[in-house]
Amino acid sequence: MPAKTALDADAARVEAGPPDEAVGPLVRGVGVLRRLTEAGGTLSPSALERATGLARSTVDRITATLSRMDYVRPDGRDVVLAPRVMELGNAYLAALRLPALLGAHADALADELDESVSLAVADLDGIRFIHQATRHRAMSVSFRIGDLLPAERTAPGSLFATEWTEPDWTRWRARRAADPTDAAFPAVPPLHPPTDDSAFAERVERARRDGWAVDDQLIEPGLVAVSVPVRHPGTSRAACVASVVSHTSRHSATDLRTTLLPRLRTAVTAMESALRTAPPPEPGPPPAGLATWTTASKHQLGRDFVESLARGLTVPAAFGEGRSALSLSEVARATGLARATVRRALLTHEHLGLVRAHPDRTYALTPRILDLGFPPLSRTTLPRLAEPHLRLLADRLHEPTALAVLTPDGTEIQYTAGASASRVLTVHITVGARLPAAATSLGRVLLADTTTPLPPALAEVRARGYALVDEELESGLRSIAVPVRDRSGRTVAALNVATHAARRTLEDCVHQVLPTLRTTADHIESDLRTASRFTHIPAS
Repeated sequence: MPAKTALDADAARVEAGPPDEAVGPLVRGVGVLRRLTEAGGTLSPSALERATGLARSTVDRITATLSRMDYVRPDGRDVVLAPRVMELGNAYLAALRLPALLGAHADALADELDESVSLAVADLDGIRFIHQATRHRAMSVSFRIGDLLPAERTAPGSLFATEWTEPDWTRWRARRAADPTDAAFPAVPPLHPPTDDSAFAERVERARRDGWAVDDQLIEPGLVAVSVPVRHPGTSRAACVASVVSHTSRHSATDLRTTLLPRLRTAVTAMESALRTAPPPEPGPPPAGLATWTTASKHQLGRDFVESLARGLTVPAAFGEGRSALSLSEVARATGLARATVRRALLTHEHLGLVRAHPDRTYALTPRILDLGFPPLSRTTLPRLAEPHLRLLADRLHEPTALAVLTPDGTEIQYTAGASASRVLTVHITVGARLPAAATSLGRVLLADTTTPLPPALAEVRARGYALVDEELESGLRSIAVPVRDRSGRTVAALNVATHAARRTLEDCVHQVLPTLRTTADHIESDLRTASRFTHIPAS
């Protein structure tokens, strides 16, 4: 019998009685996104059919709709999660504000201790990561933002459980009885044999007494962590829990208490101060034109576009910084959707555990929305983001294209991604190869944004926004490159197209290749802005 997953738990809630007005296509679309997330971001349509129990025609219509929204993309015969799906999780993290206010403190602590540091929030009877500052070693922690862990196998879980009510404990016991090996938590190894539940209750009482907690190899052998709650200034409840994570070859559980706990407490004090002194958030404008876009997409794609699914998935976009709790009317105004449509979508999201209704008739996103694509994409890199765009560019122009970064000393470029073209005579440079920066179009684009003072030739490259190199590196080789910039506008990589001088003139490179090259760079930058809002995306 296959192991139960988080989606199976949600399916049980659906069987227990969805509201009469629940949007069926939205339920099924969320199920597809969850299955893709649990599979690491990639599944074939037939695998999705088996995993969801949906008809193949339904899977095809859902994936066509999600593809139109740029939440998934085709990759050969597979369906893969696309960076834009992270907008759903970004909306929650922006509304929560904790990563923006506390993330720099966690990063500084990780640098000080040379250990991984995480921030986690409670998610029913589990904990979910909202920030990760990970040390990159051969033996390192592989948890991702959005990963869900069972409370009883974590130090943060013991601290959150000090605030549980009796219904919370009842829910936890029911879950433990139904899933004693933690098969519903794919981020942790199965538990064999199941542990004694009384041990967790004892750890909770110890955490209540001490004000901190230790994970001494609860998740797996060798992994240890120490945790301290970050108290909300208004309620004194745990807004989140900060943890320092290591392994037993570096620290024992006793070391964590004596060596790392005092420094963690100092960092948490600074975090709590940041929460107390943070000015009220300034609400930014919500995304505009969502309702119009879904209507236009329906007219264009016909029955292949499931409009109720698309409209339901636009609802989370109404939330964000300064918009953590919204009324039905506020969501309707933000999205441009009819009140009746928004009401049904909110009821469906609440049923699926993605939205929580407050007594004052407002709604808020829950951490469970991070289930929809965030974990697999939160550990991506710029080359992975760029690769599908490079393939499309190479196919469109029938010329090879590549992405590169400067080496640390600034004298060479290193190729980090590329796509070849189906030609007899073509450029083929492997990923990882290095070339002199000054002799390549990629290098000149990168040098133009990093060299001080700028020589005239590089000043011209910066002014016009591209570099064109004609047969300087090799006879017959022409290439044109543009910068790729991050959220701050800093050039982090360069993108180029290479050709043979006999195929394209210099004028062709500027008038025919450059516009398409810039459009591709824009698409890569758009994905990078979305993916890097709350995660660190390495340039190589």
